[in-house]
Amino acid sequence: MAKTYENKSYRDIKQVVMDRIHTGIWVPDSILPSEVDLATEFSSTRTTVNRALRELAEEGYLERKRKAGTKILKSPIRKAQFSIPLVRDEITATGATYRYSLVDRKVQSAPSWLASRLDLKKNQKVLHLRCMHYADSAPFQLEVRWIVGDAVPEVFDESFEHSGPNDWLVKRVPFTNLELSFLATKAEGEIAEFLDASAGEPVFAAERITWLQGVPVTHAKLYFAPGYRMTTRL
Repeated sequence: MAKTYENKSYRDIKQVVMDRIHTGIWVPDSILPSEVDLATEFSSTRTTVNRALRELAEEGYLERKRKAGTKILKSPIRKAQFSIPLVRDEITATGATYRYSLVDRKVQSAPSWLASRLDLKKNQKVLHLRCMHYADSAPFQLEVRWIVGDAVPEVFDESFEHSGPNDWLVKRVPFTNLELSFLATKAEGEIAEFLDASAGEPVFAAERITWLQGVPVTHAKLYFAPGYRMTTRL
């Protein structure tokens, strides 16, 4: 007798699909039942089934083609999934106390280099922020950020005196595309002062740009104090 289900969520459906793949009920290269049939089986909506299968495809387990159906891949494709990290979490994970300080905040027209980099209109308004993040009392990261007002108009109403722009953006603005660069640079001028580094001392830096449906949202340059080590697990 076939097992019946009631009101399965998309997470439940994902788990059932994965269980059937792992136990060999559904084998590689086979085509899954249609979304309509699965929705009937799980007493769910087709939208819920669609989300479950779409996420499994994004995670590399399924291949979905219009008219051809949804196929189980022989070898799951491992795909890197990136989420914007929060410096607060990175610091507290080490056991240190996180502290934030706003250095300065300014609404201005995008400088020419930024307009060229993000393909912005002439005189387009942006919010420029410089912020410091501390681990206990030691400098951890200097954040230099530009936020495009046309993409996030409500940003101009935020003071960012008590919480950083990264926290605010992650909670309110999704991103569809991201460009991330890592580089070694020298601590010069104010960067050296903020990071308590010697002039010319090598420091690690990251440049991050995000877009939402082709519209640039933010450009951030992150400078880390000497001795910073980045570890990534995929």
